[in-house]
Amino acid sequence: MQTSARTIVVDDGASLAVECAGPEDAPALLLSNSLGTTMAMWDPQIQSFADRYRVVRYDGRGQGQSQSTPGGYSMDRLGRDALAVLDALGIARAHFCGLSMGGMVGQWLAHRAPDRLLRLVLANTSACMAPASAWQQRIEGVLANGMGPLAQASLARWFTPAFLEASPAQTDWISGMLLANDPQGYAGSCAAIRDMDQRPTAALNRVPTLVIAGTADQATTVEDAQFLVAAAADANLVTLPAAHLSNVECPDLFAQAVLAHLAQD
Repeated sequence: MQTSARTIVVDDGASLAVECAGPEDAPALLLSNSLGTTMAMWDPQIQSFADRYRVVRYDGRGQGQSQSTPGGYSMDRLGRDALAVLDALGIARAHFCGLSMGGMVGQWLAHRAPDRLLRLVLANTSACMAPASAWQQRIEGVLANGMGPLAQASLARWFTPAFLEASPAQTDWISGMLLANDPQGYAGSCAAIRDMDQRPTAALNRVPTLVIAGTADQATTVEDAQFLVAAAADANLVTLPAAHLSNVECPDLFAQAVLAHLAQD
């Protein structure tokens, strides 16, 4: 599989790392990563996706090789970053698949830029993650103490105990992403989630949508997923036997669900 990497600069001067794979003349599929990870989190699916689509993945602002701009971010800012990636590549419309924070970006796109979307996948995500005080506490902790204290607690939320025990290579890989985060970029992204409440706009989603939930996900629950499905005009729910990072814990089932949804056009 051939890939091409580039850096784009968005309207506020921030640089974002972008990678493309798959046939250039195929429909585009934009992937958006979760909080604390990089575009590499999509490695388990990239080959199967790139066989059929022009796959575009990018490191969210403050993550991976993308720039960590100072201060708190907003979901509006992260959504406009996603649009800037499409614009830089000359892509008028794309499928979109986002997990956790990436799914929150997808929700923003569904009501702010639906004309740019073909089909939408919202995985392990929520329209609101209250209380704001918990996110503020996390921001202050990361800025004071770095990523180390947070990493182990995150793994316990992101994976089931059975997967943590059986798949140390995979969990170490994700842990490495977490530990490599710039605390400023991580804190900036946390602020976007802290200040987000997309429940009032969830009913504006008219894009054909697949919502994926993990049955053991305590961060973004099946009930959170059911809310998104009930609010949208055209949405279906798939549950996977996983916790929060369902694409890592159930890579094949995740890919099958996404590809089946995208193939309906």
